[in-house]
Amino acid sequence: MFSRPSLIARGVAAASLAALTCAASPAFSGDDKAFFEQVSGQWKGPGEIVAGKYKGTKFTCDLIGEPADGSAAGIKLDGTCRVGVFKQPMSALITQKGKTYTGKFLDGANGKGLDIVSGNVAKDKVVVGINRKKLNGAMIARLQDSSTLNITISVKVEDAMVPVIGVSLSRQVDNMAVGSIE
Repeated sequence: MFSRPSLIARGVAAASLAALTCAASPAFSGDDKAFFEQVSGQWKGPGEIVAGKYKGTKFTCDLIGEPADGSAAGIKLDGTCRVGVFKQPMSALITQKGKTYTGKFLDGANGKGLDIVSGNVAKDKVVVGINRKKLNGAMIARLQDSSTLNITISVKVEDAMVPVIGVSLSRQVDNMAVGSIE
C-alpha cells in the first residue's frame, strides 16, 4: 500500500492541477489555449481528504501555473503542498492531444504519480481522467467565482465514482502598489 504522504501527494497534485485548469471566467469562449493562458499565476488554499483511510487529513498548497510550452493548449504546474510537518514538491503537466488531454502528476503512473488519460475544458469547469495501475478516477473543478475554485477528486469503486478529496484554492494577487513617483 502507499505511504500516507505519497498517497496524499498524488491526490493533492491532481487537485492542484484541477485548480489551475479551471480558473477562467464563466464567459470563456471555448478556445482551450486562451483558457490555459488565462489561468497562469499563483494559487493557494486548503484541502481535505473526505473519504477512505485518511479521511479528515487536511493539507495546504502553494502553486504556480504557466502555459505549457509549444503550440498545443495546456499548463505546467510547480509548487508545494504541506500535510502537517511534511512538505511535498508538486508538479504536473497537461497538454492537448487532438480533442482530449494527456499528461502527468509528479512523475506519472510509472513512478510515484498519476497519468492524465483524458480531459475536457468547458465554460466553467474542467474534467480530467486520472489513472494509476488499477486506480481510475476523475478530477472535476468548478469555478465558484473569478478567484475561487472548488475541486473534487473521485475514484471509481465498482460502478460508482466516490469523492475522496476536496480542495478550495484562491488566486494570489501581487499586492505591490502601483503609482507615480512624482
